Amino acid sequence: MASRAKKPRVESAEGSRNQDQGTEETLSQFLNWCRKLGLHVSPKVHVSKESTVADYGLVAKDDIEEGELLFSVPRAALLSQHTTVIRDLLKKEEAALESRSGWVPLLLSMMFEITSSQSHWKPYFSLWPGFSSLQHPMFWSEEERNRLLMGTGVALAVEKDLMNIEEEYNSIVLPFMKSHPDTFDPHRHTLDLYKKLVAFVMAYSFQEPLEDEDEDDDDDEKTPNPPMMVPMADILNHVANHNANLEFTPECLKMISIRKIRGGEEIFNTYGQLANWQLLHMYGFTEPYPSNTHDAMDIQKQMVYEAALQAVQTEEERKLLAEKWEFLTELEIVGEGDFVIGQSGVLTEEELYSTLKVLSMSPEEFEEYKANDGWEEEEEEDDDISSLTNSVIPKLKPAWKQLLHNTVKMRLKSYSSGLQEEEATLANVEKYQQLSKRERDSLQVRYAQKVILHRLLQLTE
Repeated sequence: MASRAKKPRVESAEGSRNQDQGTEETLSQFLNWCRKLGLHVSPKVHVSKESTVADYGLVAKDDIEEGELLFSVPRAALLSQHTTVIRDLLKKEEAALESRSGWVPLLLSMMFEITSSQSHWKPYFSLWPGFSSLQHPMFWSEEERNRLLMGTGVALAVEKDLMNIEEEYNSIVLPFMKSHPDTFDPHRHTLDLYKKLVAFVMAYSFQEPLEDEDEDDDDDEKTPNPPMMVPMADILNHVANHNANLEFTPECLKMISIRKIRGGEEIFNTYGQLANWQLLHMYGFTEPYPSNTHDAMDIQKQMVYEAALQAVQTEEERKLLAEKWEFLTELEIVGEGDFVIGQSGVLTEEELYSTLKVLSMSPEEFEEYKANDGWEEEEEEDDDISSLTNSVIPKLKPAWKQLLHNTVKMRLKSYSSGLQEEEATLANVEKYQQLSKRERDSLQVRYAQKVILHRLLQLTE
């Protein structure tokens, strides 16, 4: 499913033939299983490992017009907590299986099904033997993550994932399994298997969108639908410039072409508007620069405060800055979280705009602003000045630009290498190809982030 370069084959000719034969048999069994379940596939497409960016993929045999049905998956073929053999048990114990992730019922379903020789889903799971193809950084060594991904945010995200997975397994999953020894065996259904299934769900599952809500509905935000596994749909690889979308209907799920596809082209789905660091974290791959038009990077909100603090010269100025930050926190403009910078400018523009404005205020301006609870009369600036696109950023007030400039310089220091070093490696094709897949993916993440930061640095000079 991941858009990654194919691994070089190192088997002998005989070993390669045997592997290809095994792959063909596995795929044939899976497709037969799909047909028995009523999964309809257009004669214009076929599943293949040839002419795809990675592993299995869907390839067009003939030209396909926009709006054509590529395949449909009946809901009976979906794997979820509602379709597994142990669904009644999971329903009965649903209160005990509640978690922050909301994934526990599906993960338990998969743990049971994948270790059952009689599982209805065996032909489906056979496409990923041992989950050995998972490339998520959670399976890298800690040293490797810290060395290759320093400053990108991926290592920190993985650290949180691993901590949450272990806590969820030990506090929810393990007690549940011990209370149902006829169904689960902790020696077989291990934490290691649970981690692999979390990565598998992270990379291959789908969530059905919630029904449209009335914009005036003041009810609490609805809980997202739990994830589910969708055979065939999860075979499609991802690119930002995709050519197919998955649609949900009461009877089935449909993959529809969204533009004309030529015969021989691979058919791509989209996993969302995700930056390379998110793709690597959740799916184990990246798109080579500059293919990912959704690339973006984060700056911790706290870093803007730290950059402002560096310019403070007196104790009075320090106290004023702390008071401004506390007020912004009370307004829920800052606190935990990040400012997000995309290729065309700041994506969290309202939050960053307000932060730059308040932190740059004089004591008198801040007192008036605070007295009005953050409200103020319309300014005499241009209507679009509150946006922070690349075309607007150079027009910001000098103090705002300086604060943003200093923040970017601080953010760049979090990496262990510079932009020119990354550019040199990318420009040297032979050297780049000698890198391991992990090194190439990490380089793509670092480079894309640094390009965005250096552009912002130039805009604020």
